[in-house]
Amino acid sequence: MSFVLVHGAGMGASCWEPLLPLLEQDTLAVDLPGRGRRHSVDPRSVTLDDCAAAVIDDVEAADLVDVVLVAHSFGGVTAPRVMQALAPRLRHVVYLSAVVPPDGTRVIDQIDPDVRTAVEASIEDGVYRQDPTGAAAMLCNDMDAEQTGWTIDQLVDDCGALLTESVDLSGLRADIPRTYVRLTKDVCYPPELQERSAAVVGGDTVFLESGHMAMVTIPDRVAALLNALAS
Repeated sequence: MSFVLVHGAGMGASCWEPLLPLLEQDTLAVDLPGRGRRHSVDPRSVTLDDCAAAVIDDVEAADLVDVVLVAHSFGGVTAPRVMQALAPRLRHVVYLSAVVPPDGTRVIDQIDPDVRTAVEASIEDGVYRQDPTGAAAMLCNDMDAEQTGWTIDQLVDDCGALLTESVDLSGLRADIPRTYVRLTKDVCYPPELQERSAAVVGGDTVFLESGHMAMVTIPDRVAALLNALAS
């Protein structure tokens, strides 16, 4: 049994650090292309297929089986792309306030209008670079000063084109149990949008009282949920 963690936009695998010591199984936090151990990749060149390939490559390289796959935020458009390929290895898929718009649409068209305006203003020359003040407002609304500072320190450049690429949800047809975790204090991906994504994902729904970065604000409760799914 193992956990595989997939981060969202503008982050790398480091965003999971507060959660890692609390998980009771072996854990692999994936760096998608353009950040972390894949920082040599030009973020402007990254596609959604590249993101899926990174997850598949890491899981296969580690020869992981009986995997609980956890996708946070923008990782929600990567998870369906790997579900079919990794189906024999997957035990459960968890969507943590994950962006899962209707099949064939673009993420940029499905997010909250205020958030979309901030995101579009953060894209320059193909690079999505979050302004720390705006990121703090979207990601850290329920954090103390220490948590906010740490979270802002994790921000990385990302590929703006990922937000305008059509999503492929065909992997959701794979017969794999899944759970959508809705975060009740999330202002980055608000509850009404989470409700839509949960309907697209199907499976079970769980509610946690947190803002968007639940792995930072309530890692104990996130860990309790994941450990229970793995038991």
